Amino acid sequence: MAAAPVAFVTSPDGRAALVGPDVSDCGPADVVASAAQGLDAAADVRFVWWAATYDAAPLAARGVPVARCWDVAEAHRLLVGGWEAGAQLAWATAYGLDRAGLPRAARGDLFDTLTPDDADTASGVVRRDGYLRAVAGTASWCPDDEELLAWGQAALDCAARQASALADVGPRAISTAQSESAAAFLCLELARDGLPLDRATAEKLIGEAAGPRPVDDADARRIRAERDRAVLKHVPGREHTDLRNPLQVKDLLAAVGVSVPNTRKWVLEPYRESHAVVGALLDWRKAERIATTYGYGWLDAQVGPDDRLRGGWTASDGAAGRMTAQNGLHNLPTDLRPAVAAHPGHVFVRADLGQIEPRVLAAVSGDANLAAATRADDLYAPVASTLGVERPVAKVAVLAAMYGQRSGAAGEALKGLERAYPVAMRYLDAAYAAGLRREPLRTYGGRLVRLDAVLTDAAPENAAAYDAARGRFARNAVVQGSAAELFKAWAATVRATTRDLGARIVLCLHDELLLHVPEPAAQEARARLVTALQDSARRWTGSTQVRFVVDASVVRRWSEAKE
Repeated sequence: MAAAPVAFVTSPDGRAALVGPDVSDCGPADVVASAAQGLDAAADVRFVWWAATYDAAPLAARGVPVARCWDVAEAHRLLVGGWEAGAQLAWATAYGLDRAGLPRAARGDLFDTLTPDDADTASGVVRRDGYLRAVAGTASWCPDDEELLAWGQAALDCAARQASALADVGPRAISTAQSESAAAFLCLELARDGLPLDRATAEKLIGEAAGPRPVDDADARRIRAERDRAVLKHVPGREHTDLRNPLQVKDLLAAVGVSVPNTRKWVLEPYRESHAVVGALLDWRKAERIATTYGYGWLDAQVGPDDRLRGGWTASDGAAGRMTAQNGLHNLPTDLRPAVAAHPGHVFVRADLGQIEPRVLAAVSGDANLAAATRADDLYAPVASTLGVERPVAKVAVLAAMYGQRSGAAGEALKGLERAYPVAMRYLDAAYAAGLRREPLRTYGGRLVRLDAVLTDAAPENAAAYDAARGRFARNAVVQGSAAELFKAWAATVRATTRDLGARIVLCLHDELLLHVPEPAAQEARARLVTALQDSARRWTGSTQVRFVVDASVVRRWSEAKE
């Protein structure tokens, strides 16, 4: 039997409402959250809300595990693409109403005018023309109990229409909406729990990279000048170069015979041994990044008294659907990873999906030959054998196919891929062609990827280059976006199947999960994590033809995990 939908919605004044077939409750958010917790434990329900960020916060704060949910905002992003997903827009889309007619909330100035429907003081949240009232759900809304209950019913009605629309999109779209909704709630838990950090180690690593903690602004300037001198000592006569100015750095390099188109790391790296200043500059970059972005100010502001690094999380980036995080959670320098350490009595279970994008390509394209290659632990080995090339060349070719690179050795190897895996290559080529035409695409799970606003502002002389770049974006988005869907389905499954062990997901990084687990439960959590991948991949693909692999290990510090 399908889970019964029950709305959980909140209002700006700290109240909440539960609305469902057998429940109609309204009151203080913490009281209603307690009732929701009891309902979640006693019955098979699926909570529905407009957006987890606002509505589900009381549930996450209370620690309600929420087994199943439906997030109207996340379902809307699947249906129409992009990031904007407010309740008014999601409702209008679900009911086929013209977006141009969306009611505008009053600004509170002398020139505001309200339509009769907005000014209507009758209970309810739906206007006579079918739109939601402009004020409903906004920060200035002050609903009475009847209106808040109606807001919950509207969420249920909107979700039902979204489910119907997603069923028309494809066979996986509804389950994708469910896992995306679970990921949105997981984002609240990630922000609540934070990433465990060893503060003393973090301070030590920052000091090694960026110098001692400055005592005042003058000391900070002195330390900064010392970092600069470690580079500039290699170029006598150019001691006044501003290392933070790319043009000046480019001129400095040219003066010592290193002529480069730009000063990006991957451009400079091959020149590291050509002159001492190049290596010193690359080392300076790492230290400067830690000093300015992940230094003492970051440590003091973002790591709480409980030694947890916290930041906001989102379940979708508004493009291909990857999770994102703030405050360095997604961009922490490798040099600082030793500071990410399990708290006493706990360990990490770190899991990394192996070669996820080419395996996803095999699944989404339906290429039987590429699917056969996924049976190997190392997918690139059978591909190399088929192409008659070395493994590194095969790897470059597969990645080049997904990222649209056709020059050099990758271009030659691509010809072999097109012969050996024609179905997969045609799938990518079709996405590239759609990008050229600015036509929308859908991922395997049903997310709309809009290409009508990607790289569209080119001057006539640059139009061809922009079109090609958009095509490359499209061919990668259908793979990367689908991989993100599988990752979130896996994360949601891991969350559900390891909770009884006391495990908590504390980091989601593209294709990597980090669980904080009581030490006695570590091996069991690791085993369940692997099983969760098998189960979620089977549900996601609908078969077992494509094999997905995970490297999972038990570590005390993130840096101990094998890369």
